[in-house]
Amino acid sequence: MSAFTGGMMKLGTYGRAALVLGGAIAAFGAAAQTGNSAAPLNLPTTNNVQIFGQDNGSVRKATAIVNGDVITATDVDQRLALIVLANGGRVPEAELQVLRAQVLRNLVDEALQIQAAAASDIKVEQSEIDRYFEQYAKNFKQTPKTFAEYLRARGSSDRSIKRQIHGEIAWSRLLNRKIEPFVAVGEEEVKSVIDRLNAAKGTQEYRIGEIFVASTPETANEARANLARIVDQVRQGASFVAYARQFSEASTAAVGGDLGWVRAEQLPEPLSEAARVLRVGQVSDPIPVQGGFSVISVQDTRQVLTADPRDATLSLKQMSINFPKGATREQVEPKLLELARTSQSMGGCGRAEEAGARIGAEVVSNDQTRVRDLPPALQEMLLKLDIGQATNPFGSVDEGVRVLVLCGRDDPEATSGPSFEQVYAQLEEERVNRRARRYLRDLRRDAVVDYR
Repeated sequence: MSAFTGGMMKLGTYGRAALVLGGAIAAFGAAAQTGNSAAPLNLPTTNNVQIFGQDNGSVRKATAIVNGDVITATDVDQRLALIVLANGGRVPEAELQVLRAQVLRNLVDEALQIQAAAASDIKVEQSEIDRYFEQYAKNFKQTPKTFAEYLRARGSSDRSIKRQIHGEIAWSRLLNRKIEPFVAVGEEEVKSVIDRLNAAKGTQEYRIGEIFVASTPETANEARANLARIVDQVRQGASFVAYARQFSEASTAAVGGDLGWVRAEQLPEPLSEAARVLRVGQVSDPIPVQGGFSVISVQDTRQVLTADPRDATLSLKQMSINFPKGATREQVEPKLLELARTSQSMGGCGRAEEAGARIGAEVVSNDQTRVRDLPPALQEMLLKLDIGQATNPFGSVDEGVRVLVLCGRDDPEATSGPSFEQVYAQLEEERVNRRARRYLRDLRRDAVVDYR
């Protein structure tokens, strides 16, 4: 395993949000099993098997009827399976019923959004939905057919995801027609924000993810408790993006809750206070905000209008040594000391191959490594090195130990800050988001929903 391997999957406009499955979609498929797999069950061997009671698995009772549109238990199960998949299958049984109730609410909202769009003569063609689904499959290095088979094997379906795609496109187009044309952002407002950014040069900026759940005074306790359960799951390793995608009632749910880069001062005061104290990767407790509760995650930090050293591009050489299976730390200690001494005294990158051959180390080069793409511990070490110096050895006896030698560094240029258009778009999105939440509340209020 090389320190240079890895990378990030880039999704499309809707795809970036639609299926962040938290690494759950990995190795695909399994070997076919042979023989009689039912033999250990000691089942009857004749065809005269008597069935007690009636059960037809293909017929499911309606879970809710939303203005005449039916949401079945199958719909809930398949959408819930996506959340379980996003958490690597690790969802406690006690949480499933809570998640199931939230999924049902989300499906009701999704039905209302699709209905409202249809009432405004907004059409989403099946061919569009299929194109987005095909893109998702490509992002996971699968065809639409194999991706659909994968989902079905895990209790979900391509139909469930396509329904979600339909809802997102329809709602986006409805907001574009009903709300965005009536949201006004003044030129002076934009200039004021830009002036404040310039004045704040060098101050901290945060990449924030948010999950927002609306509530009334009557539902506040329930909303807070539901968010607290989500926080617990995320802190145990579940995907924040996947939960934001399924449960957040903000418009940023479509992009996994991503608020983009913001200064603390741009956030509502309760969220601003949380952002300042959270470290990168941490998630807040539920925070009361206007209209409900929010949970935020600090995904990254940087300084406003200042070059970030982590955006530097490094030229590196890696020297690595692998050990026999079962070797102990005591057995490999001499080799580790030799690797450390050699890398520190060999005189820089020019002699790395020669030194590696002398001690039996493999040498690999990479001239396009961004500091930001490395693990945090390595970022810190490399940013302190001068050209020609090497890191301390790192890794493990089982997977190999390596050092990185810094051969060159291209430092980033200071950013000029957001453009007028970028600031305008952010202000507009915030106002559209607020109006969209009110619009959805109105749809819920006027809907006829029959729960079964």
